[in-house]
Amino acid sequence: MLLETKGLTKHFGGLAAVSHLDMQVNEGEVVGLIGPNGAGKTTSFNLMSGFLRPTGGTVAFDGHDITGMKPHVIAKMGIGRTFQLASLFSDFTVLENVVASFYLYPKSGFWQAFFNTPAYREKEKYILNEAGKVLQLVGLYKVKDHLAKNLPHGHQKVLGVARALAVKPKLLLLDEPIAGMTRDEIIFFLGVLEKMRSQGITILLVEHNMEIMSLCDRIIVLNFGNKIAEGSPEEVRQNEEVIQAYFGSEHAA
Repeated sequence: MLLETKGLTKHFGGLAAVSHLDMQVNEGEVVGLIGPNGAGKTTSFNLMSGFLRPTGGTVAFDGHDITGMKPHVIAKMGIGRTFQLASLFSDFTVLENVVASFYLYPKSGFWQAFFNTPAYREKEKYILNEAGKVLQLVGLYKVKDHLAKNLPHGHQKVLGVARALAVKPKLLLLDEPIAGMTRDEIIFFLGVLEKMRSQGITILLVEHNMEIMSLCDRIIVLNFGNKIAEGSPEEVRQNEEVIQAYFGSEHAA
C-alpha cells in the first residue's frame, strides 16, 4: 500500500476532530474521503501532509513513518496536495505557475544559473516541455499564456491541481476540488479527474459533494471525526448510516 493511517487522532481542546482513523490507499487507486461539512476530512488531510501534528496514531507513506514530519519533507517524499482555496501566483501566466512549481525542487545550483551553463539551459527546456504536458493533461494548454488571476474560479482550481502534478507526486491529495464551481466547471473537472485516473495517478480526494463518488474506486465516509463506512461507491450510496449523516434520519428507511 502507498498510504496508511492507524488510529489517527486529532483533538482540539476537548473536541475530537478525527478519532482513531484507520485507512489505506493503494498505488493507482482513486479514493474518496467524504462526509458532511465538519466531518474531519480536511483535518485528516492536514495530518497526512504534515500541516497538523496528530494527538495520536500514525501515518505511513511508501513504507516510511511520516507521522508529524514537516510539510516540505513530506512533499519531497512524494505527496502533493491542493487546498480548498487555490494557491496561485496571480500575476503569473498559467504556464509560469506550473513552471514555478518545478523550482520548488531545484537540481541546478546557483552558479549554473548565474553563468547560464548548458546544463541549466537544458533543464529550462525540459521544464517547459514537462509543464506543457501537465497543462495538456488538465485541459489548460489553450490558456497557457493567460494570467492566472483572469481565469474562471474552476479553472484556477484546476491550475492548482496542475501545480501539484508538476513535481510528479506518488500520491496526490485533492482538498474539495469542486467546491464553489459552476455546473460547467464541475463537468470540466470531472473530465480532468477521469484523465488522471486513466493514467494511473494515485489520488486521495476530500469532498462533501457526493457527485464525485462515481470516479472513485473506493469511498471512506467520515462523520464527526469517525469513519462510519467504507466500500465501493454503490455500497456507500446504499449505506443507511451514510444516508442519515447526509440527509437526516427521515431519509434513512
